Amino acid sequence: MNNAPIIRPDEQILVTGATGFIGARVVARLLEAGFRNVRCFTRRRGHRAAELELLARRHNARLDMFEGNLLSPQDCREAVSGAGVIYHLAAARGEKSIPDAFMNSVVTTRNLLDAAVAPRVAGNALRRFVHVSSFTVYAGARAANRVLDESSPLEARPELRGDAYSFAKIKQEALLSDYAQRHGLPLVIVRPGYVYGPGNEPIPGRVGLGTFGTFLHLGGSNALPLTYVDNCADGIVLAGLTPGIDGEAFNLVDDDLPSSRQFLSLYKRHVRRFRSIYLPHVVSYALCWMWEAYSSWSEGQLPPTFNRRMWQAYWGNRRYTNAKAKMRLEWRPRVSTTDALRRYFESCRQVQHA
Repeated sequence: MNNAPIIRPDEQILVTGATGFIGARVVARLLEAGFRNVRCFTRRRGHRAAELELLARRHNARLDMFEGNLLSPQDCREAVSGAGVIYHLAAARGEKSIPDAFMNSVVTTRNLLDAAVAPRVAGNALRRFVHVSSFTVYAGARAANRVLDESSPLEARPELRGDAYSFAKIKQEALLSDYAQRHGLPLVIVRPGYVYGPGNEPIPGRVGLGTFGTFLHLGGSNALPLTYVDNCADGIVLAGLTPGIDGEAFNLVDDDLPSSRQFLSLYKRHVRRFRSIYLPHVVSYALCWMWEAYSSWSEGQLPPTFNRRMWQAYWGNRRYTNAKAKMRLEWRPRVSTTDALRRYFESCRQVQHA
């Protein structure tokens, strides 16, 4: 970073979801960059908390492991007190129902925002709120706009996609935009693609689905919007430190993205062999349309798990760009895609043989 960070090394930084897959890497990068006062908001301690405390001692930094619940307004007020930068990574994952996802992503974010914009509690220290979102907030591809960038439209009817995670992420962003407008929240949004690496071994859903016994390969020649977890953490950290970017959003994807077909071939070669069937796009789209139609006809007897909006978002043919993050954040993927895939496949093999 050519410009000085917006926060001094001794000022407090808050990271929610700090012991999660991405959050632990964000905390580690902050410590490695010389920041010495990091508060980690986590629901429970685990092995990653111990690893981060050891790393903090090596860097002579103060690491405050704050155990709490974002559903508690009091915990949120205590956590944000004195924070100059907040990195908000905590989010509900694996929630099957929209109400549960809303409660554990949107309501929790509202509690954190209420605490962050309250001057008596925050001490007027806040200079940046970084929200980590996802590519799932974007609407499906249209023929006239195949390149997905920060100007691409967001999904206007998230409830019709039938995906609790994307619904919650879209509602989170709407809430954040409202707070930025009404309270002057110094907001920056980071939208990673599919974040992979050791600790997140499943095959990306954008490649296909193993739901039906045989793996259905749906991605075909589509590029996969992959970002290796270490590269993603670098971009998130820069979004909290770079001056002059309030109100902006940044997509994070790596360079030299493989196609779905290339990824699946490499996975079979380096991890394990299994049977897969490729469904051409016209076939998978038609199946999603029929599933959606039957769900509507049966008045929800069959949940609309697969539908055209979901197909457009996950398996519609798109291209991706990281140009804005490179220009505005001076971000570069420090782990090449070749090396990142090698590390990922090695981790997958270890999990398979465990």
